[in-house]
Amino acid sequence: MQNSYARQRGLPLVVQTASIFLAAVMSLSYASVASAADEEAAAETRVSLTHKGEGEARSTRDYASTSTDEFPALETNTQKDGASQEPRKPSAASDQQESAFGDYWIYSVDVELFNDSDRDGFFHGIDLLFDADTVYAIADVYAVAYLSYEGGPWNEYAVSPDITLFGSTSTDDYVLVTELLTGYPSGRYDILIELYESSTGLYVASAGPSESFELVDLPLEDANRDQPQQPVSVTRGGGGASNTAFLIALLAVLLLLKQRDRGHAHRGNES
Repeated sequence: MQNSYARQRGLPLVVQTASIFLAAVMSLSYASVASAADEEAAAETRVSLTHKGEGEARSTRDYASTSTDEFPALETNTQKDGASQEPRKPSAASDQQESAFGDYWIYSVDVELFNDSDRDGFFHGIDLLFDADTVYAIADVYAVAYLSYEGGPWNEYAVSPDITLFGSTSTDDYVLVTELLTGYPSGRYDILIELYESSTGLYVASAGPSESFELVDLPLEDANRDQPQQPVSVTRGGGGASNTAFLIALLAVLLLLKQRDRGHAHRGNES
């Protein structure tokens, strides 16, 4: 009688201990998965595929060239307090001497987003058309395009070959059609375009969020994240150490509860 009573008193403590152990295993499992995902995103190299050509190529798809470009991992807003910051200018512009003010400018820009395979409102394709002008009758420049993720630093994602400008005509517009392949988490992005003289490498003009609403708050993600939803299937086996620990803890709780029920029944028979 005494041993039975002692077993019954000890059971709640054992059950609580098993429950705490079970919760700890689940918490560690989730934390491990989240940490691995964060580390993977932080170290992910950015890759983009860009078609380049004169403005009419937007409709004809007759591009002058295509390149696959690889860049370092995306720089984001790393402030510890989580406060947003204004996108900083790329180092390329700040380190270069500018040409005479007003000699070049970007007259207009237009952005069309494409490719939303999973239909979640985030696209992995950017069709960027711009018309640059100059005071000179003819001049060669090249363009560099940047993306800013959620108000963070600017990240280069595409570069054009030399573009020949003919004064202020509208026949020298240019298009960069880019697919973001990897390294771009889902979020809101801004675009910045910078122009440089081909012969000197001098920074001559730019257009960004302050100049055009077309370049602001674009819902983007890379192609790896833009995958159609697959049906959920349940498979047997596998699962790793965390799943094994989970099952052991669950089995222990069930066995202890069963022993408690037997103890109650035995006590009832003795009384």
